[in-house]
Amino acid sequence: MGEEIAVSPWLEITQERIDTFAKAIDDFQWIHVDRERAKASPFGGTIAHGFLPLSILSHLAERAFSFSDRKMGINYGLNRVRFTAPVKSGSRVRGRFTLAKYEKLEGGVQVTWTTTVEIENEPKPALVAEWLGRHYY
Repeated sequence: MGEEIAVSPWLEITQERIDTFAKAIDDFQWIHVDRERAKASPFGGTIAHGFLPLSILSHLAERAFSFSDRKMGINYGLNRVRFTAPVKSGSRVRGRFTLAKYEKLEGGVQVTWTTTVEIENEPKPALVAEWLGRHYY
């Protein structure tokens, strides 16, 4: 335990992705979707919603590793999440996954991941989270 398992490839967080996410969650705050107004912000442009990097954890994990013999996997929750740095439009992110806990369940396992979503060329990650998943065989 505590051993890094996988790192996903980089994924660009485009303005189109940010706008689509805004539509999906009905959150059109200017810092996310108003390119002109956001230029005057401390970030110099639009940034992703904090929940956008969180929402792509499954996608990043699927690009990093797989469970070859599982029939089904589900998100079980999060013990803690921190959004530690903004993700600027056009930035690239990747997931880093470290297995913190592995518990057997009837018909499967529960895994706890220490997860970091890194931002390319930035000193702080977009988020750190303790993420739980259940996998059934």
